[in-house]
Amino acid sequence: MSLIPSFFGNRRSNVFDPFSLDVWDPFRDLAVSTTRTPETSAFFDTRIDWKETPEAHVFTADVPGLKKEEVKVEVEDDRVLQISGERNVEKEDKNDTWHRVERSSGKFMRRFRLPENAKMDQVKASMENGVLTVTVPKLEVKKPNVKAVEISG
Repeated sequence: MSLIPSFFGNRRSNVFDPFSLDVWDPFRDLAVSTTRTPETSAFFDTRIDWKETPEAHVFTADVPGLKKEEVKVEVEDDRVLQISGERNVEKEDKNDTWHRVERSSGKFMRRFRLPENAKMDQVKASMENGVLTVTVPKLEVKKPNVKAVEISG
């Protein structure tokens, strides 16, 4: 689709037409869509960092504008941490004129398989200023008890 209007009527774009004002998009007819819809944009925009400290695995997620009641943190039996939630669309007023809608809305969900050293029964979550922090403590690694043996002879 061209941003410049055609003065020659509503003719179709042709890649080989030197007077065509439309830019050819080689990915336009692919079966897999890479465009984001309002239903999936929140999923794509939810960024989560995962860092490992000596004591825990720490997940930090940006969830601006959400209350803690709108975010769900779950741990499944097979060592999977799931963070999900939903951003609701604002109510429309018939008298409003929208010029731009850039804030995403819809559902999001991210899943992470945790390593064997995670204490699944001690997961803690907190939320402050639109940032969710999930802390998964790690099992203490038992250092082997080393005993020196005297060599005789």
